[in-house]
Amino acid sequence: MQLRNSLLRFVIAALFTVGLAGPAAAQAVRVGGIVKNDQGDAIKGATVIAENPNFGSSFSATTDAKGRFTLIGLRPGRWRFTAQALAHAPQAGEMGVRIGTPNPPLMFELRRTGPEATGALAGIAAKDLQADLAAADALFNQKKWDEAVAAYRAIMKRTPTLTAINLQIAAAYRNKKDFDAALGAYSALLDVDQNNEKANVGIALTNLERGDAKAAEVALQKAAAGPAAGRDVFFNLGEVKASVGQIDEAVKWYEKASATDPSWGRPLHRLGMLALQKGDKASATKYLTQVISVDPVSAEAALAKVALDQLNR
Repeated sequence: MQLRNSLLRFVIAALFTVGLAGPAAAQAVRVGGIVKNDQGDAIKGATVIAENPNFGSSFSATTDAKGRFTLIGLRPGRWRFTAQALAHAPQAGEMGVRIGTPNPPLMFELRRTGPEATGALAGIAAKDLQADLAAADALFNQKKWDEAVAAYRAIMKRTPTLTAINLQIAAAYRNKKDFDAALGAYSALLDVDQNNEKANVGIALTNLERGDAKAAEVALQKAAAGPAAGRDVFFNLGEVKASVGQIDEAVKWYEKASATDPSWGRPLHRLGMLALQKGDKASATKYLTQVISVDPVSAEAALAKVALDQLNR
């Protein structure tokens, strides 16, 4: 499995099979891997962060001298993993974490973006950076938006290569309804990573939140035509089309999102619900059953089970 953007390559070294043993949500699992640079050398002191907004939790780990890391305590589900190190472009990607079978190792390859840290950056240890990120995230989780933005900007001032922090800054601005500032943060990330999928989707969602569906559609259409377009762009384009009543177009984009990531239940759930709206019970049953099969521990799987129960009454 391989995810790309213009700055990085996120490689999962082995495929995994689905195997559940017992109540999935009650069990914690571990994920490990290696962080190297684009010359194949291990990076010591890199930070790897795992995030899952559905659980409201994140985990982080620091690599050893051989570039190895282990994240312990993750719940089964889909997680976003980000590796970052000084003087390197950050790298991120998503993987479904499973139980009942070993998870494949994550192999990060970070591209060098400049010389080793000197001057003001020379004294910043990986553990200090990790602590600063955790403190900024805590402010964000407490909904202290302005303080969180200030904390994130302070980190970026000391470690300017961590441009992905703009995503958190933009999210804070969106939460406080400062849409222009949010768009500015997303644009700052796109200045260095023009195909960043999260930033492109964020711009579209920001426009939606301020009531400009047309601008959202234009942003997503542009992103969908790019070489690095992925599942989130396609899915959110389906969301925009559905919001304006263009159901056939929405179906097309949901199907494309599902084809891009067959293990993701969300577009399949949307397809099932649209089929229900049309009165097509056979298609609805097919899609909802697929959700449970491919993404069994997701929120969409729980919703699909409820819908199927109602259909079968």
